Amino acid sequence: MAGDGTGGTAGSHVALVTGGYDHTIKLWQAHSGVCLRTMQHPDSQVNALDITPDGQMVAACGYQHIRMYDLASANPDPVLIFDSQDGVAKNVTRVGFQEQGNWMYTGGEDCSARIWDLRARQPQCQRIFQVPAPVNAVCLHPDQTTIMVGDQSGIIHLWDLRTDQNDQLIPEAEASIQDIAIDPEGKLMAAVNNKGNCYVWTLAGDAKPVPRKHIQAHKKYALRCKFSPDSSMLVTTSGDCSARVWRCSDGSLRRELRHDVQRWVWDAAFSADSTYLFTGSSDCYARLWHVESGTLEREYCGHQKPITALAFRDQVL
Repeated sequence: MAGDGTGGTAGSHVALVTGGYDHTIKLWQAHSGVCLRTMQHPDSQVNALDITPDGQMVAACGYQHIRMYDLASANPDPVLIFDSQDGVAKNVTRVGFQEQGNWMYTGGEDCSARIWDLRARQPQCQRIFQVPAPVNAVCLHPDQTTIMVGDQSGIIHLWDLRTDQNDQLIPEAEASIQDIAIDPEGKLMAAVNNKGNCYVWTLAGDAKPVPRKHIQAHKKYALRCKFSPDSSMLVTTSGDCSARVWRCSDGSLRRELRHDVQRWVWDAAFSADSTYLFTGSSDCYARLWHVESGTLEREYCGHQKPITALAFRDQVL
């Protein structure tokens, strides 16, 4: 639909992808709610999804696997698989890409963050960063030089890719870091924990992040946090059955997005114009919300079990 942030124009790559406990990944036509294709994700739930910068592929991570699927093909099977033979162990919890798609980064319950070289004929793990506890969150700074790694012991590790040195932040004792986000301008970082709290820092060059705001975002388990593309908003999702949108300027609540039958909200993604927000929930639905009005615009129905991961890309290339 033109103008709703989910449509497509000539030359644009629009992809809404969801995954969950039913061992499937679904590609949707975002503006209509029609499921275009179902891809198989055998033997495991989908813990996280990310779409490559060129919009051609989606990476899915689960138990002892990272699988990549071709979004432009009718092939329902993965075209690239990393598994135990490649050093993948336990649950892989996060996946993302360097801005040119030259390498992929992951984090997992094997207490590591990894960088995978995708340019090689045989893509493989290039670097490993070990931490003391299982990793729940991994986030690449927009300048492509630092990876933030959040673990279950409550530590955020700042891994400098240039020097291989690292620094640490501990926003709250004995509270597992569930997700980390950095705004597109590289000026703010946020993290949420299993107690429902959200912490925001100011970033400035190579200086250590400076605490900016503590938000009691949810009364129970927080799951994800993501900044809007225009850097004006931060969304947090939770086991309290809501997604909440916060103003970055002062940390105030802008909108709570809640549905009568919605259960845990596992993941969320903004449209490129920051006007709309997608959410994925334990009630098996993905939803499209208008952020300003809070209205539910569309539902995506097709999964048989909870949706635990969601990715959206609508940039014009």
